[in-house]
Amino acid sequence: MKTTILSAMAAICLTAATQTANAQFPGQPAPKEPQKIIDLWNGKIPGAKNVDASKLDEVSTKSFFARDIKVPSIAYYPADENPTGTAVVVCPGGSYAGLSYAFEGVNQAAWLNSIGISAFVLRYRMPKDEFMEKRCDGPLQDAQQAIRYVRSHAAEYGINPDHIGIVGFSAGGHLASTASTHFNDEVYKPAENVSARPDFAVLVYPVITMEPSYSEKGTRESLIGPDADQALIDRFSSEKQVTKETPTTFLAHAMNDKLVPYTNSVNYANALREKGVECELHLYARGDHGLGARNPIETQAFWHDACEKWLRMNGWVK
Repeated sequence: MKTTILSAMAAICLTAATQTANAQFPGQPAPKEPQKIIDLWNGKIPGAKNVDASKLDEVSTKSFFARDIKVPSIAYYPADENPTGTAVVVCPGGSYAGLSYAFEGVNQAAWLNSIGISAFVLRYRMPKDEFMEKRCDGPLQDAQQAIRYVRSHAAEYGINPDHIGIVGFSAGGHLASTASTHFNDEVYKPAENVSARPDFAVLVYPVITMEPSYSEKGTRESLIGPDADQALIDRFSSEKQVTKETPTTFLAHAMNDKLVPYTNSVNYANALREKGVECELHLYARGDHGLGARNPIETQAFWHDACEKWLRMNGWVK
């Protein structure tokens, strides 16, 4: 079943919550270790320099912020109970300077597992000139390869190859939106003829644009640098890259987000609507950046519930 587009100028969900929050989502299991860690490139990282690609960067499941990822990998969290055959690649945020790994990676995998979705938490490379030939392409290469890996190994993991999504938070939301709009870009030579297009996307308080007027400065400068020309700004401004092939998308953002303005989500939703791509946009009156992670509001529980309903309506969760 398909969802109705909720644009900023039409039906927007505005919610204020007043309960106290904790570091974990209410009622969710404690963070656990992944079943396995997958070497994303098997020692052959495209465009890498000054890097020992044989040594994966280790990241603790309890790591609040993991910095300087040079050798990317995927942490696999299977949906052991009531699996639906759906999987997602999870992209934690961190301004392309690091990964908010525990909150936006491990805890999200636990929630996804609880509704029958297998999670592959992506430990993507941080764009830096000292270990990348073209830093702005590094994270996109990793995201494309992660989707291709999951799709090409779908039978092994009990996954429907047509039910593979991408989830991203903050700068990870920018990466997820980039993967949703640049999946046909040949930023490396894939070993197999496997599509890198996600079947759906979930973007939570995402950075969408590189336009200085309403982007997040740290994310923009980490990815494309402070002196990027307009062509590069346009290329990585996802609201300008939407086509009719961009996957259906769920967006959630707090209107009092002072770090990443909610207009990022609004403009992306409007761009999707203009191209005829279905989406659902939820704006919350409060929640700040992190939707409850940094203040005493359990807003995260609201967007989880809304997202689960959207996933069910679209057939990703039975």
